Amino acid sequence: MLFCQLGHADSLREICNGLTCCLGKLVHLGIAKAPNKSTLSYANQHRPAALYQELFYTALARFREQQGLGPRKHKFHFRNKLLSLDSTIVSLCLSLFPWARCRRNKGGAKAHVLLDHDDYLPRYVLITPARVPDLRVAHTLALPKGSIVAMDRGYVDFRLFARWTEAGVFFVTRPLHHMVFEVVDSRPVLKNSTIRSDQTIRFNSQWAQRHGFKLLLRRIVVWNEEHQQEIVLLTNHFGFAASTLANIYKERWQIELFFKALKQNLKIKSFVGTTENALHIQIWTALIAILLLK
Repeated sequence: MLFCQLGHADSLREICNGLTCCLGKLVHLGIAKAPNKSTLSYANQHRPAALYQELFYTALARFREQQGLGPRKHKFHFRNKLLSLDSTIVSLCLSLFPWARCRRNKGGAKAHVLLDHDDYLPRYVLITPARVPDLRVAHTLALPKGSIVAMDRGYVDFRLFARWTEAGVFFVTRPLHHMVFEVVDSRPVLKNSTIRSDQTIRFNSQWAQRHGFKLLLRRIVVWNEEHQQEIVLLTNHFGFAASTLANIYKERWQIELFFKALKQNLKIKSFVGTTENALHIQIWTALIAILLLK
């Protein structure tokens, strides 16, 4: 399956024929002969994908422990763990993957990723059908105290905000357009800065009042010179400068680059097996391949 990823093989036959041509190299790995197509098909169907998941996490932990992925990136002066949370959808043909139905005429799988900005590799990955909401996965995460999570507005949820704030976890996100709030306090901003406003707000919508959400949050408006527009940020961190929090959200773009590298350089758009287990194996071996390349 690693040969499938790195050799861009499109079928089981292509994998087997390609490995047959590399038999001299396989002998040095202790593999006497290339697998048959039927053997590989059976393994994709019956060998649990959890094996490859465990292999990815074990190798990742070992490389991090031995600093094989290089030193921590020092883009910021703070020592908090910086993470990004997002998901990406892999579109699937319903006639071949009937178990992956997410809409009436569409199918797909979704990879939920928590990216560690120390080395730009995942700290957590969960593969689900595309119909599983992002928020449901976010509620299951146990994040270390003091960590900062950058995420898009798809994860805006008052109950999640309250739980993370109580656990000492910080977040930087973008609010929904229709959110109703009142300004409690305003901080002064520099005249020539990209920060337009820095406010402490309280949500006073009917939903917030009904569920007793009384947390004060910070609303920052940043001017984006490149796109000539204002970007509104929402956070529960009151200690950092507004410009630092704006740069933290900008750093969230790294998870988009990770998804782009995964889809463009490895095989997760076309699959050599149609079962759920085979698809999971191919995604996990893609993650193992990108780890080894790193």
